[in-house]
Amino acid sequence: MATVPSFPTAGAFSVRVPPVLMALLGLLMLAAVALPLWLVTHTPRAVVHKPAPVKVSHRVVPKTELPEVEPVELQVGTPDDARAWNASIPFSTLPNPAARPFNIYGAEDSRARAVDCLAAAVYYEAGDDAVGERAVAQVIINRARHPAFPKTICGVVFQGSERSTGCQFTFTCDGAMLRYTPTATAWERARYIARAALTGSVYKPVGHATHYHTDWVVPYWSASLEKITEVSTHLFFRWTGWWGTPPAFNRTYAGIEPNIALMARLSPGAFQSDPSLETLLPGAVGTDGAFVDPASIPQSAVPAPMAAEGGDSNNFMLTLPKGINPDAFAALAIRTCGERPYCKFMAWADAKQTPARLPLSSAQVSTMSFSYLRDETQGFAKALWNCGQFRRPSPVQCMRAQIPAEAAPATVALPIPGATPIAAPAPLAGIRRKAEVAAPPAGTPAQDKAMVSLTLPAPKPSPTPRPTPEPR
Repeated sequence: MATVPSFPTAGAFSVRVPPVLMALLGLLMLAAVALPLWLVTHTPRAVVHKPAPVKVSHRVVPKTELPEVEPVELQVGTPDDARAWNASIPFSTLPNPAARPFNIYGAEDSRARAVDCLAAAVYYEAGDDAVGERAVAQVIINRARHPAFPKTICGVVFQGSERSTGCQFTFTCDGAMLRYTPTATAWERARYIARAALTGSVYKPVGHATHYHTDWVVPYWSASLEKITEVSTHLFFRWTGWWGTPPAFNRTYAGIEPNIALMARLSPGAFQSDPSLETLLPGAVGTDGAFVDPASIPQSAVPAPMAAEGGDSNNFMLTLPKGINPDAFAALAIRTCGERPYCKFMAWADAKQTPARLPLSSAQVSTMSFSYLRDETQGFAKALWNCGQFRRPSPVQCMRAQIPAEAAPATVALPIPGATPIAAPAPLAGIRRKAEVAAPPAGTPAQDKAMVSLTLPAPKPSPTPRPTPEPR
């Protein structure tokens, strides 16, 4: 018979644990439970240092002062901080009337450029979102009607695009147009919305807004404007006071859209060299066919008129900035003259040759680098380059060569022996002699035109009466 092995009882394996060790183990177990609990309940709160928003004075710009168009500079902070700050700005309780319908006019090619510039803006600013695109389109049209902005659609869209920190719409200066191309469907949708906005369609919720931004950023100007509405993630603003009311949006549309080289990638058919611009202003089209938008010239480059030196406020004389492209001379002149119906702009490349006052000597005329004369009463505008200093694609853009005249010796009349002196004829009655014509007062346009006759051709009167221009 097999024998079943027997196993020791539990008592054979029992170990006697000292009471001190048992107490120590109990304390460790209690600490393992109590310590995490204490840490959870007594952990100090993390201090989040939020950037203090820059306070902008809520100044109402008076009607006599044109509001400044500030570049898009953002405050530093996280998207959550930006949303909290934007939410703290209350919406305006004042009325928000809808803008008037806008109907574009002009040549067919110019209208095509306006449509595509607006389409590019709504697509890159709002994405493929029909509601957001309509809101952006309305803001751009509002700007084109406001005296503080360019008076063309393309001029508004690409304002400041030549500067990395001065553009009004970031896609025009951050390379987005070169990195991203809309699909055919998205591009056609954007062009459809642009055409509708340019032919009378109004997006009423944004009213007369001229500014907007997404809710995850905070521009420095946001607190100085009136927040009027929100569309998706975009907040819309208008200027305070009179400049944000409907009467301020009285600018007349220019009717001729500039040629934007950057747009040729999206719209190669519309953005090419346009001879009509050459007819409008000879020299405005550069050597490469690109039109330099006067609105792209920074305000800091605009000189003061000569009124400070006792001259006519319609006269400007300056030294050309170092490194400026000759193709931009005309844009600088147009930007400087602004809305003046009569303006004369004269510039020299060498500061040592730039005169301090009028009238000009023959030597100063001969060294002049560029001139621009505008006289709207005669329908005249002309830009001329010194082609001895700057090559131009056409001789039409060149000044006539000037040779400084030297004083000739006075001729002394010698008496002829035996000759009978001839008496001077008596003055004829009823005929005004040339010496009796009163000279125009100093500083008048008439005097100015005569003074630059060596450089600029005399204005030719228009064969037909010009219509009275619309109020600006």
